[in-house]
Amino acid sequence: MKLATLRHAGTTVAVRVDNDSTATIIAGYRDLSALLEESDWKSVANNASGATINLADADYAPVVPRPGKIVCVGLNYATHIREMGRDLPQHPTLFAKFKEALAGAYDDVIVPEYAAAELDWEAELAVIVGAQAYQVAEADADAYIGGYSVINDYTMRDYQYRTLQWDQGKTFEKTSGFGPIMVTDYSLGTKIETRLEGETMQSANTDDLVFTPAKLIDYISHIVTLQPGDVIITGTTGGVGHARKPARYIKNGETVEVSIEGIGAVKNTTIVK
Repeated sequence: MKLATLRHAGTTVAVRVDNDSTATIIAGYRDLSALLEESDWKSVANNASGATINLADADYAPVVPRPGKIVCVGLNYATHIREMGRDLPQHPTLFAKFKEALAGAYDDVIVPEYAAAELDWEAELAVIVGAQAYQVAEADADAYIGGYSVINDYTMRDYQYRTLQWDQGKTFEKTSGFGPIMVTDYSLGTKIETRLEGETMQSANTDDLVFTPAKLIDYISHIVTLQPGDVIITGTTGGVGHARKPARYIKNGETVEVSIEGIGAVKNTTIVK
């Protein structure tokens, strides 16, 4: 099943994406954050019979716009870890992003000029929690995953490396394209790519993850309770701009597309103001 949050008629609505051209409104739910709070959300979505929306003109909001937590994982693809000159980790590196950093799948990203010196892309698989999870074992973790989506962990590298903590470079307002859909069924082993102005910058396979979604559910849920609608961003692969020699950063007016085969793509143009 494919689900999304659309901007529609002056508000937002949760929808079931039925095919490439149409979606059905899930009546009574303003977004997927609200829908995922229902214990039987899958049944509600499956049985939805609201009005039909033509996707040709659809305006996609962040697919889960109001997560209580966004837990990010750094250095989780073997290729990226090696390009940064590091050893494979024994434990996940965790940091946070805030919901205000999320943007729609095709929104322009508006960056203040003071933060625009070193703008970078990070293609990532997003895991969306579907049920409350506390101290969940890896073997049981799949039952707590609601679905998967695509996100660009858009990064201000100069801000990121001002201190040993990364958050300040990862959570600028409305910079991280997230969506366009949540798919409830996805298996690791598909292509993940970033294209800058059509040029491929990152290209790998999601089976290169050191810590899989199930391992991350296990690890994080032994620290804090994961709630429905929380998001885990699983890390990026090799090919980020900051690691290139010379470094390559996103410039004003340039478009970045991040795609994961089997899920979809986000495509955002940077506007520096």
